[in-house]
Amino acid sequence: MTTLIRALLAVHIAAGLLALVVSPVAMVTVKGGPAHRRWGAVYYRAMALVALTAIGLALWRPNYFLALVAVFSFYFAFRGRRVLGHKRPERGEGPTGLDWIAAAGTALASAALVVLGLVQPSPAWVQRGRVAVVFGVLGLVLAGLDLTRFLRPPADRNAWWFSHMSGMLGSYVAAVTAFSVVNFTLLPTTARWLWPTVIGTPLIALWVTYYKRRFAARRERSTAAA
Repeated sequence: MTTLIRALLAVHIAAGLLALVVSPVAMVTVKGGPAHRRWGAVYYRAMALVALTAIGLALWRPNYFLALVAVFSFYFAFRGRRVLGHKRPERGEGPTGLDWIAAAGTALASAALVVLGLVQPSPAWVQRGRVAVVFGVLGLVLAGLDLTRFLRPPADRNAWWFSHMSGMLGSYVAAVTAFSVVNFTLLPTTARWLWPTVIGTPLIALWVTYYKRRFAARRERSTAAA
């Protein structure tokens, strides 16, 4: 068992480092181009390995906080990847059972984070209670938005772009958070967990806003030309 756990830990660390390095490459390459798709796929698989090994390690200890956070964190990458198959709801490109299960499972895991973060049933939850509540609320909002989108597809033809972008960037914030928790030990526990979210969330919002304005300007030019 010890050998297996060491192997899981080694894979977890290697996959996490790969995700940290590869994601910026995918960010700066031409969106939709072969390099972007290739490095994006590598990043997604690395994050999937991070999540799977994190859940395995957390259940072995056991550490249910880390297991729930792993579910919450991976959902960002999952939704960012899966939405590429839902670009055109009007053509029948809707969510599948897997998408519903993932969103509902994330909502349940996030609700558990909120409840346990408030109840604080053990010293570990007391130490990370605020982190659990923040992550739980974010997960509930994210999963709730997706479940709503599944029921009522957005009218904006570029909605998939924003979901893809926010999902992938959000998962990168989660990767940076994991790196911070392990390495920035001089920081207080709450700060070590939450500073990437505090900085990354507004940056993602600004990026999404920039592209929304860019697409709106493009539509206005097309309408004027017609």
